[in-house]
Amino acid sequence: MFKDELGDIGTNMNRRGSAGTAPAAFDDANANPDLIRREGFASEAEYRAYIATLGGHAPVGGTIEDPLLVSDDHALEGRLRELREELESLRARLQVIQHQAATVVAENVRWADASAHAQLGNQPWLKLAGAMAATFIVTRGIRRLPLGTVSTTALPLVAAAMKRKSAR
Repeated sequence: MFKDELGDIGTNMNRRGSAGTAPAAFDDANANPDLIRREGFASEAEYRAYIATLGGHAPVGGTIEDPLLVSDDHALEGRLRELREELESLRARLQVIQHQAATVVAENVRWADASAHAQLGNQPWLKLAGAMAATFIVTRGIRRLPLGTVSTTALPLVAAAMKRKSAR
């Protein structure tokens, strides 16, 4: 008996009490024990001996395939092609990122301009330039004042005012 052989799978209608059960595929008492093989072979010699007991011949040399020899050039070309595809993909991603960065910068400039118009009205940059120029001129004027003599004169007056507030 071989493992892959199929037996009769019909139901046994003649037995009572076992309706719908399938009988054994083959009767084990009638099978030749030399032909029953339930496990693998330990060696090739054991396999050949088993085939000889069956009365046939199975060539082992034809079942083992020689490994395919692949040249290194083919593998390198495939890897080079993969790297080129990856490089093209990265270039496309970089182009998208550059476009997005340009869009963000342009939107920030538009937002700053709109914000300046909202706060300062028409011609906000001219108004800002005027305020900066006025600040520069006032700062230059304060630097030219003789603050040493002014602070020496004002310091006792400030101290007297602080004493009066703390006495209250």
